[in-house]
Amino acid sequence: MSAAAGSIRTGIGGWVFPAWRAGTFYPAGLPQREELAYASQQLGCIEINSTFYRAQKPAIYAQWRAQTPEGFRFSAKAPRTITQTHDLTTVGERAERFIEGIRVLEDRLGPLIWQFGDSHPAGAAEFDRFLGMLPRKVDGHRLQHALEVRNPAAWTPALLTAARAHGAALVFSGSDEYPSFADPTADFIYARLMHSRANLRAGYPARALEQWCLRAMRWARGEDNPDLPHLAAELPAQPPREVYVLFIGAAKQRNPGAAMALRDQLQLLGGS
Repeated sequence: MSAAAGSIRTGIGGWVFPAWRAGTFYPAGLPQREELAYASQQLGCIEINSTFYRAQKPAIYAQWRAQTPEGFRFSAKAPRTITQTHDLTTVGERAERFIEGIRVLEDRLGPLIWQFGDSHPAGAAEFDRFLGMLPRKVDGHRLQHALEVRNPAAWTPALLTAARAHGAALVFSGSDEYPSFADPTADFIYARLMHSRANLRAGYPARALEQWCLRAMRWARGEDNPDLPHLAAELPAQPPREVYVLFIGAAKQRNPGAAMALRDQLQLLGGS
């Protein structure tokens, strides 16, 4: 990271996965109870997936925080009881309860991911009202809200306007299955890349990782990446941004290798 750029964190989804053991990612013989501590030393961010199915107790979040180093971030999927509800005007109390619990992560808390499936009927107006219900801060800590909208019909210029009005990011879903637009809408970027390949140790060809390294650095400097799909015209230069690049799904056993390879390239070029 330079003085003219925001921080860049690379990471993965979750930290409990049998195929990451026995030397694939975790050292052979590492106790499972030490896997989070190890992973958080290697990576800048881990996306918590379990919260999509049910929120954890505050004591669990506190344990996770205690196992991770300063500067590390957890992102977290919001519970599906919120994001699978079609009438978003009814979910305010549930959203507040989720945030009230996860705030225990304190300075380790990164983006909250509000993932809406491809059949969710909400459009720009509904998301505008939904984002307006969400708190901007908790305990003096600014919250980073990121919408992952999988219904192609919802991706309109009005969605960009709504996200920008509330300082929320629109997740770049590097996927062939879901809409993948890279229009920046907030002072942070959240990219979920889903093209890792099992036959490559680092999950991605070297050239692809080089491209993502350069893209992440441009985002961090406040620039846009016009080579990626956009809904609207390229933005002029903005202030520096915080950037999260996570490797999710696909050949999951390779995702830690991809995240560490990108981390190493960023360090080599002074971008992290």
